[in-house]
Amino acid sequence: MRWSNLEIEEEERARLPGYREEAVVRHFDAPEAIETRFYEVRAKSILNRVPESSQVPFRWTINIYRGCTHSCVYCFARPTHKYLDFDAGRDFEREIVVKVNAPELLRAELARPSWKGERVALGTNTDPYQWVEGRYKLMPGIWEAMRDAANPCSVLTKSPLLLRDLQLMKEINERTEFSAALSVPTLAERAWRATEPRSPNPRARLEAVAELTRAGIRTGVLVAPLMPGINDAPEQIAPILEMASEAGAAYVTGIALHLRGDVKNLFFEWLREHRPDLIPLYTRLYHRGAYLHPDERRRMGGLVKGPELPPGERMRGRLEPRAPNVRRGAAATDGAGGLDGADAGNGAGASNGAGSRASGVPGWLPDQGRLF
Repeated sequence: MRWSNLEIEEEERARLPGYREEAVVRHFDAPEAIETRFYEVRAKSILNRVPESSQVPFRWTINIYRGCTHSCVYCFARPTHKYLDFDAGRDFEREIVVKVNAPELLRAELARPSWKGERVALGTNTDPYQWVEGRYKLMPGIWEAMRDAANPCSVLTKSPLLLRDLQLMKEINERTEFSAALSVPTLAERAWRATEPRSPNPRARLEAVAELTRAGIRTGVLVAPLMPGINDAPEQIAPILEMASEAGAAYVTGIALHLRGDVKNLFFEWLREHRPDLIPLYTRLYHRGAYLHPDERRRMGGLVKGPELPPGERMRGRLEPRAPNVRRGAAATDGAGGLDGADAGNGAGASNGAGSRASGVPGWLPDQGRLF
């Protein structure tokens, strides 16, 4: 992102809940920033303790941004914006809080005698490498503080922008435990643009995996979330596994979609606009709450086998050709097809009457009966 020719204008000041000082509100004259406001605040602390009840393998996180311009429709972090008197929909994508003092705060907190040098994870809530990090450049200071304290840490992102800081990551990796992960839910362009409209190209993310791996950094791929009927067909997952393996990914993990709180309503709104044929399926799968049935989660997790396996056992996505209208039983989400709704009659989606697309559509494989 080139910023030298961008105008920066201080528009106003605003008070946000949880911050002592008023926020400076800025906007950037750039295509990615249209109608987006950035609230520059001075946070009181930067290390966040993870609840003991959580099953994640770390106890501390850092979030230098609140809200995220990637605009992922499924993002579980959306409801956290309500603590700032914003909504979980448009505001989460367009009203972004920037903790401009994050690097200096972190350096001070890591130096406290009470700090035990525990692992810290970044990118667990909102992406630290969303595009505006190209303007604020907060992450180099974060990594410098981690390096100087030799503090174990990790990062999860959807953006190859993290390669800007590769040298700092290598320096941390030489002194302590460091790892990275890239989220790649799909390689299909229409599915990507519809579900993550302002995120970087997923193929560029896999290229970043390769470069990090070449630098000696343990890097994995998250195929997450796996969304029933949208990106969970085995032949959609197989190319991700193949490219992750070629990139040298240390692991590949699949995680099923969960829909907590406001995210469930927002996701159903998205379905009504983009995939109304899937509404009966999602109503059935999520009628009890935010999570899929454990059996369905295990099925989805089983679709993703990583590069640690022998080459002949890595891919679950290589299907034998089959007739386009053969039903596969009650496991609805195993055959619902890609974003375009093709092969909707394959599995439980049949009840919505959407039927199949005609051959000749780009990407159509008559012997498999689906788009991907």
